[in-house]
Amino acid sequence: MNKMLNIKLSLFILGMILGMNLKLNAQNYQSVKGKIMTTWGEKVTPENAWTEYPRPQLKRGEWKNLNGMWDYAIVSKEAARPKDFQGEILVPFAVESALSGVGKILQPDQKIWYRKTFELPKEWNGQNILLHFQAVDWETTVWVNGKQIGIHKGGSTAFSYDITKYLGKGVQEVVVSVWDPTDTDSQARGKQVLDPRGIWYTPVSGIWQTVWLEPVNKIRINSLYPVSDIDKSQVILNTDLIGTKGGEMLSVKVFDGDRLVLNKNYSASEEIVLNIAEPKLWTPESPDLYRLEVSLQKNNKIFDMVDSYFAMRKVSIVKDQQGYQRIQLNNKTLFQYGTLDQGWWPDGLLTPPSAEAMRYDMEVLKDMGFNMLRKHIKVEPWLYYYYADSLGILLWQDMVSGFETAKRSEQHVNWDAPHDWNRPHESAVQFEYELKTMIDQLKFFPSIVTWVIFNEGWGQYDTKRVVDWSMQYDKTRIINGVSGWTDRKCGHMIDSHQYPGPGMEPAAQNPGRVVVLGEFGGLGLPVENHLWDPSMRNWGYRTYTNSPDLIKEYTKLMHNLYPLRYNGLSAAVYTQTTDVEGEVNGLLTYDRKVIKIDPELLRILHHPLYGTDTRDVKKLIADSEIDAQQLYISHVQPEDNWQTSRNANKFQKVNGPVSVLKEKPVYSLSHFTLNDLPEGIYLHILAYGDVKVYLNGSLVVDKKIIGKRHYEDINISEFISLLRQGENTLAVECGPFEQNAVFDYGLFGY
Repeated sequence: MNKMLNIKLSLFILGMILGMNLKLNAQNYQSVKGKIMTTWGEKVTPENAWTEYPRPQLKRGEWKNLNGMWDYAIVSKEAARPKDFQGEILVPFAVESALSGVGKILQPDQKIWYRKTFELPKEWNGQNILLHFQAVDWETTVWVNGKQIGIHKGGSTAFSYDITKYLGKGVQEVVVSVWDPTDTDSQARGKQVLDPRGIWYTPVSGIWQTVWLEPVNKIRINSLYPVSDIDKSQVILNTDLIGTKGGEMLSVKVFDGDRLVLNKNYSASEEIVLNIAEPKLWTPESPDLYRLEVSLQKNNKIFDMVDSYFAMRKVSIVKDQQGYQRIQLNNKTLFQYGTLDQGWWPDGLLTPPSAEAMRYDMEVLKDMGFNMLRKHIKVEPWLYYYYADSLGILLWQDMVSGFETAKRSEQHVNWDAPHDWNRPHESAVQFEYELKTMIDQLKFFPSIVTWVIFNEGWGQYDTKRVVDWSMQYDKTRIINGVSGWTDRKCGHMIDSHQYPGPGMEPAAQNPGRVVVLGEFGGLGLPVENHLWDPSMRNWGYRTYTNSPDLIKEYTKLMHNLYPLRYNGLSAAVYTQTTDVEGEVNGLLTYDRKVIKIDPELLRILHHPLYGTDTRDVKKLIADSEIDAQQLYISHVQPEDNWQTSRNANKFQKVNGPVSVLKEKPVYSLSHFTLNDLPEGIYLHILAYGDVKVYLNGSLVVDKKIIGKRHYEDINISEFISLLRQGENTLAVECGPFEQNAVFDYGLFGY
């Protein structure tokens, strides 16, 4: 009796001590000062740090959140586990972040160690206990109660361990060590560098997404993967089960809101086909989700019960009446327009300060009239993709890129060469493991319609093999093999990056592939008191000093983008959602406290992109982008009123595109004949410097074009009244040039 009383008293005292420690931790926690903060970051405490259930695609009733204060120490990479820890860190925020409470850069010759103690609810007795890590950057070793249980490599993928056999009675201990080489090795790291500047940002190391515990049965559902077939009004429910021995059944209920639309039992060993009568199709305008309740049972004994969901949607590519490849959603052509979304935060870096903050970005983009976003070389928490599913946002999900910065510069890689970069074998194996794991862990989410495999040649290697594998592995989505720069003529898309643009690769030169503009824009506006570091170069691809100029230039971009739909462009991605560190080309400031352009105005500007009308595009003046065409040029200004001259004899006749020398201007004159007047016209030009364009003697373009590898498209439909039946004249004046350049142009009517 006395022994039992002593045990109860000891447990009571231990509970009091743990409770006191939690209160002390909460009182002692402070975020690191000196950087701007979001409103959500200002409210973060150890008690409210990421308390949401982390896995909406497979939800169980019982779980334990391990986010909060952990002990930490930063020591030499070669050192053993530290006997004494140096302080406390708020998980799940990376050690470099302000919200971690630490704010220290982990060096490649160091490791960060974590320690956490916890107790399990007594109701979990007799069940297997899983320890989940949503993401840890980069090489992670885990111990439970002094026993090493596993090593994981990869900074963006989730991993789990069954820790049942390592558990004892009472207080349990988990210890984690993490090594992160950042940009000194060629692992997938995104935009992290040890010396952040320009487009490269502060490194992120250690635990940066939720850590949690879950009790499960030995016989259980490991994953669900619904694949919809809207043409048959069906869903194939793929299941991965653990511990089954035969004879088990899966009971499946499907709900449309609160309405039960299907209730059926299936053998766990058979293919599960859900027939959905009169299905509601998922679209950005109507993101309808069906709720799933699934239980695994045998002889009326239930082993496992989970909640999940699915959407009825289809992504496909078809050839339209003009012969262009078009993206379709649910068998209807839909132009996709969104932002390049980096997913960085001034207080949490890669970790959003809260789920509410994470959702806010998507809600603002929807309010602005975007129907898509490109998640740029970052993998978000699973909850992010559920929000995209429920809000109705099409996602292009990038694979996290990476290469060793030093190796790139030392080898003097020619990124336009016909061969790929030679990625180290070990790095390539790891990259492909992480690519497959990312697809496996995210393919559940219907909002993801495109996988982007490589970005701008960063770590790009063996492109055709890797892209072809991706196309075979997930046939339900579109594969953008290479976004920008180093196209290898594989994948479903041909994708160019043009700043500010817009522009596009010629559809005629890329038959069988969808033409998209994977990045453009980049219009910058620094906003005082909302800058990451006011003393640094705060830049955009074009930077303005006031809102009216920013709005005017964004409006021009949209005006120039509209006609490209008719010439085969199927999607465009504007850079970018928010400012990030030294980049100020976001539609929102980095701290999300200022929206730079009124969402209502943006909705109006974006609305014409989603029209379903089609028009035939004709070349009124042929350019030399695909085949050389004749140009009439002069490097000496012709006589007065040359812009309306009918005589091109004083101009030199050459094949385009024309190489022009530094500090030499170029003048060009073209004539074209119209029988029928088009409804719209746009200029297709390759140039560098100040450009003036005259249509039948009237100035229609006066702008500066900065060094380009691509043609820029300029909509001049507002000057359509200058056209006349019969002969017309287009005159172009460009330069003088600041460096040797290439010059060419054409004119399209639609």
